[in-house]
Amino acid sequence: MAKKKKAETAKHATGSTGFLGWIERVGNKLPHPFWMFVWIIGIVIVVSAITSFFGVNATDPASGAIIEAENLLSGNGLRRLVQEMVTNFAHFAPLGLVLVMLMGVSVAEKSGLLAVVMRNLAFSVPKKIVLPVIFIIGACGNIGSDAGVVIVPPIAALIFMQMGLHPIAGLVAGYAGATAGFTANLVIAGTDVLLAGISTEVTSKIAGAAEVSATSNWYFMIISTLLLGIAGAFVVTRYTIPRTKAFASGGFDTTSAPKDHSLTGDEKKGLKHAGWAAIAYIVVILALTAPPGAPLRNQVTGGIVPSPFLRGLVPILFFLFAIPGYFYGRATGSIKQADDVIKFMGDGMKDLSGYIVLMLVVAQFINLFSWSNLDKILAINGAHFLESSGLTGPIMFTLFIILVAVINIFIGSGSAKWAMFAPVFIPMLYQLGYNPAFVQLMYRVGDSITNAVSPLYVYFPLLLGWVRQYDKKIGIGTVMSLLIPYGVVLFIMWIILLFVWFWLNLPIGVGEGIFI
Repeated sequence: MAKKKKAETAKHATGSTGFLGWIERVGNKLPHPFWMFVWIIGIVIVVSAITSFFGVNATDPASGAIIEAENLLSGNGLRRLVQEMVTNFAHFAPLGLVLVMLMGVSVAEKSGLLAVVMRNLAFSVPKKIVLPVIFIIGACGNIGSDAGVVIVPPIAALIFMQMGLHPIAGLVAGYAGATAGFTANLVIAGTDVLLAGISTEVTSKIAGAAEVSATSNWYFMIISTLLLGIAGAFVVTRYTIPRTKAFASGGFDTTSAPKDHSLTGDEKKGLKHAGWAAIAYIVVILALTAPPGAPLRNQVTGGIVPSPFLRGLVPILFFLFAIPGYFYGRATGSIKQADDVIKFMGDGMKDLSGYIVLMLVVAQFINLFSWSNLDKILAINGAHFLESSGLTGPIMFTLFIILVAVINIFIGSGSAKWAMFAPVFIPMLYQLGYNPAFVQLMYRVGDSITNAVSPLYVYFPLLLGWVRQYDKKIGIGTVMSLLIPYGVVLFIMWIILLFVWFWLNLPIGVGEGIFI
């Protein structure tokens, strides 16, 4: 009887009922993500053979070329898989980003620096402000591409622990903020430049259409970022924190916040040394970035977006964590010799061993799905279906956002999807009087919503690994049931915000409105 009760608790760890309870129960019955992706790869291979046999295809709206389904069971497909399997894994961009970032974070964390900084932050800032700030920081993390997804969740977990809350609640909140808010920001980021470039390429072929600038969605994104903080804090307070109280803590005491918040003499000394090291490092980076013609600026345009500074933000952040962490450790005695830094980085990699193994099959799935051309065919035919519906106005906006959100579950790259959608929807809606910048804005909303709830998102296995460091019994279903409320609430928030913006006809960016 006890074993049965324990098993039921593991299957329904959050106590969710209704639809979320069903998601949790069903999801927790799924096999390990490694085997899930193995099965998905098998399905993609079989579907590619069937669709290729029946001549399934789509016309690229940009070039007019016919995109046909490729048979991965053919001799050419099998040869490509065998020859490129290692390359797919070794060149898988998210893997390198995660490893480099977390090696730097490991030095700051295991030296004790992060815990002290997070403790001070947790008790010096009102709780009502801390929670929205976590989501805002997560959204703004996209200035460094995917760096925010790697950095924010573990730091949020530390903050939650210092506040006497379960670290898994912090991991989920940080992940939701960094993924669902991926295209929102308070500043202009690389995503703005990338998407605007694709939009401008399309508008250049439309008579009378203007160029779409990187600041074309800025006003809307600023408000989105602030509302993301409010909506995210609402979900984490009303849902995530209560549901994680019953989880195992992985050896950490989450029953109450530390009573003594004061710093010891060694901690004060360590913070002083780490602070001066961080300031010195930031000054060096500013010197290499701020002046006109500086090495980390764009050597052609002289700007910051895009530039080597933004493209190299991951290694820059690596040293921003590692250098202060080293000086803190030397001052407090947690680092007695230089080799301790290597040990700290190695310990961080041990924590990621499961993630590294999982990325072997994730990398194969993403490349095989792309080789089969099923991703492009799915996106293009979905776009044409919506185009043929003949709907306009708010109903069409909502369906367009839902379409992008659904496609986003299967195709993670925002620029790849926009490259397929832009040639269809920008000309179509331009004929109805809508600004191409507004079409791009609707796409960005849909492209953000399902990042957090997609089990196929490349960073979802990383979140699952972090969660299982605290409670090894937690399954995919439990994690998904914790994330879905964020997707639902943020979807409602963005739809309402978009409709209000539309009805008030407010400017969406610098010099850009909703209508032509």
